[in-house]
Amino acid sequence: MIDAKIAVEAALKRFERFNPTDRILTLDRLLAVLETLGNPHLDLPPTIHVAGTNGKGSTTAFMRAMAEAAGLRVHVSTSPHLVRFNERIRLAGEIISDEQLIGYLSRVEDAVQGRDITHFEATQAAAFLAFHEVPADLLILEVGLGGRYDASNVIEECAVSVITPIDFDHMQFLGNTIAEIARDKAGILKPGCKAVSAIQRPEAEAAICLEAARLGVDVAFLKARDVSSMFPPLGLAGKHQFANAALAASALKAWGHPAITERAILTGCATAYWPARMQRLSDGPVTDLAGGRPVWLDGGHNPHAARAIADTLDDLDREEPAKRTMLVAAMLATKDATGFFRELARPGLKIFTTVVEDNEFTATAQDLARDAEAAGVEATACKSFEAAIKAAVEAGAERILICGSLYLAGDVLKLNNELPR
Repeated sequence: MIDAKIAVEAALKRFERFNPTDRILTLDRLLAVLETLGNPHLDLPPTIHVAGTNGKGSTTAFMRAMAEAAGLRVHVSTSPHLVRFNERIRLAGEIISDEQLIGYLSRVEDAVQGRDITHFEATQAAAFLAFHEVPADLLILEVGLGGRYDASNVIEECAVSVITPIDFDHMQFLGNTIAEIARDKAGILKPGCKAVSAIQRPEAEAAICLEAARLGVDVAFLKARDVSSMFPPLGLAGKHQFANAALAASALKAWGHPAITERAILTGCATAYWPARMQRLSDGPVTDLAGGRPVWLDGGHNPHAARAIADTLDDLDREEPAKRTMLVAAMLATKDATGFFRELARPGLKIFTTVVEDNEFTATAQDLARDAEAAGVEATACKSFEAAIKAAVEAGAERILICGSLYLAGDVLKLNNELPR
């Protein structure tokens, strides 16, 4: 087992050298490698392709739980991972084993043959090999970045295209307006394929409809009544998850597999699991560090995600009105930290900032504290995650929320011995 884990780490380390000088968003690099591998991306199980800014992971988790409740074998491709790379590739319900992953990575490495390709593109090729060779009834394929030129979009057809809520993120790649970002996300739409979308901002909906009209695709947009038709309990915390569950149900119904019954949908709603999305941590080293206080974890990192977190905190406050929440946060420097913290601002809130360890793109704790104060929230920069937790406890926190980065979330889960399953 240890040798296999070391071999996976070594293979992924070798993949880090895949760093073309021309890093424009394109599908040509990956397509050339896939052709050498026999074009596995053209022979996959029925595929539901998921793009959007927020809710991709949760919507995917609901779809997987619903389909598995129906007795179907489900492949899933997601990114980024939280603790282990293996989390990105789920084969017929199980996270890919180290031995399987080593084999697929090795075959891709041989196929690259000195070509230019990015690390993400190469690992997506390995995922396509796995999805092609292991039997399943459904593949849920999540976009990594954007849509039109994302490595997942080399597929030529899909059962359903799904677009989750669109907001500002990755603006250096996708554009500076909601309409530009929406056009890129809508790049996953394909002629002859069904499509569903979350409730969108008017400018996002207009951009999606324009692209859909160009392709002759009819997009079914979620309605408020669809969301209100979803009943508790949900396996994922937060009112916003009802919309994600409704979108998941809409996508599976659009697919039309006879096994997808109302009972399977309700069971999937209740059993869905997706770590670091308003997840209450179990007993472990992190909760010990917090003196046994409730510790919640969310990897959200943009204003839209912060609004969902704020709504969930409001619900927690109504359930436990005596508990004072304080935040421990780290973020990448490329994110809108001020916008994120502004959505979370509430009377008495304090934020203790730190850094994402071993990440060259992390914001400094000092810069993040200034961003929080610009949003009207009292903030203190701390030298480490452990120091931030201790500072929150000393300041009188009765509940701690760790947020701002999926990379931070992964570190926290690992530290708390709570690996994604």
